[in-house]
Amino acid sequence: MTIAQLKYLLAVAKHLNFTKASQECHVTQPTLSMQVQKLEEELGVIIFDRNKKPIQITEVGQKIIDQAKTIVNESARINDLVQQEKGYIGGDYKLGIIPTVVPTLLPMFMKTFLKKYPDVNLEIFELTTQQIIDEINEGKIDAGIAATPLQESKIIERPLYYEPFVGFIPENHRLFQKKVLDEQDLDVKDILLLDEGHCFRDNILNICRMVSTEKNRFELNIGNFDTLVKLSKEGMGMTLLPYLQTEDLCPEDKKYLRNFKKPEPAREVSLIHSKDIFKKNITDALFKTIKGIVKGAIEFYDVRIISPLPPKPIR
Repeated sequence: MTIAQLKYLLAVAKHLNFTKASQECHVTQPTLSMQVQKLEEELGVIIFDRNKKPIQITEVGQKIIDQAKTIVNESARINDLVQQEKGYIGGDYKLGIIPTVVPTLLPMFMKTFLKKYPDVNLEIFELTTQQIIDEINEGKIDAGIAATPLQESKIIERPLYYEPFVGFIPENHRLFQKKVLDEQDLDVKDILLLDEGHCFRDNILNICRMVSTEKNRFELNIGNFDTLVKLSKEGMGMTLLPYLQTEDLCPEDKKYLRNFKKPEPAREVSLIHSKDIFKKNITDALFKTIKGIVKGAIEFYDVRIISPLPPKPIR
């Protein structure tokens, strides 16, 4: 049994397809198939039922695959420990970022980080918060950037910045004449929201302290702020934006922005990773780079952190 065989095994389990698995592992399909079969023969069990389309993992095969994940991850840690001792910052690094942070934060730090650490092969994935948590726990990504706190016992949260919410109020809206917003002014029924699955939606619902049972005249399944801004300008309702998102608005649109009175409702954005940290040198370098860059662009202290967890309906 070799580490390479276990990696082939995991690739087949991931794709349930030998061709796709071989492509991921950069070997020919016959080579991968032969190695998986040799492993089955060595163990004296069938791991994959090849008679079914797609192939299926047998009951004992699933137990072997679960153990293989642990072995492969732990074997990789040996190299990581050596690199840490040498102070080397390099290698593959997979980072998940939530959609409401990607367009504003990524351009701020990516070029600087890669220039400073040219030996790091950074791979970015746009994922929901739950996907980031799941993939960190499964060892599929090394870290994530998400709104916190998350109350996940296996996850470490390292706050990067606090980002206030800003109201975007069209001229025909009841709150347009207000210079400063109060949280009590908000009515969830006339706020345009991102679709379910976005933690920013849950942030807003938590500010409103309720989940309305009354339906609007229309239902949105929108995943970006640009569309919400355009709909708001058409008189369809107000919306809330994260502070960094407002920096990219044109001067004409900035007249619709309204800040909240202090302490301003805000979201905490953190670098998160497993408690059993892997690739510590890269993770620390990434944290210091982002925190240093963002500090010059957004630094708020008088804020009230709003939970990104799904709100509970008022009974």
